[in-house]
Amino acid sequence: MFPRITQYAHQLLQSRIKVGDWVIDATMGNGHDTLFLAQLVGEVGKVYAFDIQTQALHNTNELLETYNLRHRVELFQQSHDRLHFPLSSIAAVVFNLGYLPGSDKTIATMPETTLKAIENSLELLKVGGLVVLTIYWGHEQGQLEKEAVEKYVEGLSYPEYMVLRYQYVNPKNNPPFILAIERRK
Repeated sequence: MFPRITQYAHQLLQSRIKVGDWVIDATMGNGHDTLFLAQLVGEVGKVYAFDIQTQALHNTNELLETYNLRHRVELFQQSHDRLHFPLSSIAAVVFNLGYLPGSDKTIATMPETTLKAIENSLELLKVGGLVVLTIYWGHEQGQLEKEAVEKYVEGLSYPEYMVLRYQYVNPKNNPPFILAIERRK
């Protein structure tokens, strides 16, 4: 059986993140990726997690407290396009594009801020690092964002960057898919 989209995203991240790495969750949502990243980086690593919604920070904070991993994570209530702070050598950046599950669907990631966030992420990424984008495009805003992100990654310079697409092709309901960007040089 093929892994679910979220499982595959985690497999990609797990293959690159080592204890002590610095990583970014650009869209923390309910905190599941943030928790996963905090487990991977160990005691000496750090996770920087971003979201604009108070509910996302609350949910993520509670989840991290439950697993006693809150000390490994810095939470920021700000848009993912604000990823230009003084960091270098980021091992991975993860995005789940769309809206916060179980919340107001009118609050969603936007093409303009997402493209800026991806651009900023690539500047922070170390050689061999990954940007993993899970794209949920089963809604109108998601379709626009999907098209903008696809166009952007198709224009990335090869061989500096390699882009992978992982997608189920026969479901009829616009299932989510992954775009993973590896920095090679």
